[in-house]
Amino acid sequence: MNSALLHQVVGIIESEVRSRPSAMEFEMAYQARVAIDRIRFAIRHTEQLGPRTEQIREASFQLLDALHRLETADRKFQERSRSASESSRAVTGRSPEVSNGHQRKSSDAHPVIDSVGKAKG
Repeated sequence: MNSALLHQVVGIIESEVRSRPSAMEFEMAYQARVAIDRIRFAIRHTEQLGPRTEQIREASFQLLDALHRLETADRKFQERSRSASESSRAVTGRSPEVSNGHQRKSSDAHPVIDSVGKAKG
């Protein structure tokens, strides 16, 4: 294998690895979803049970701001994760349902979790 071809192959592999979210990013996305659920819980309970004071109203606005920021970060992560899997499919020519040349059973698939923490579809 000549040097130019080797550098090209290594370049393709490196760019593929960089385009995928890292394990740390997956962990941060999970923790963001947990925080989103807890902030929603706090907002809901403050609105239902708390007195209508100016401090409570300000705390609710702060929680809403934090919630929107986390949801934005979560959407960006999901977009990056989707684009990485689409580019992987384009490079390999396979859909993610095929592993080692075998079709995955639907029971093998991981459920997609929405921002509330419930499984979709």
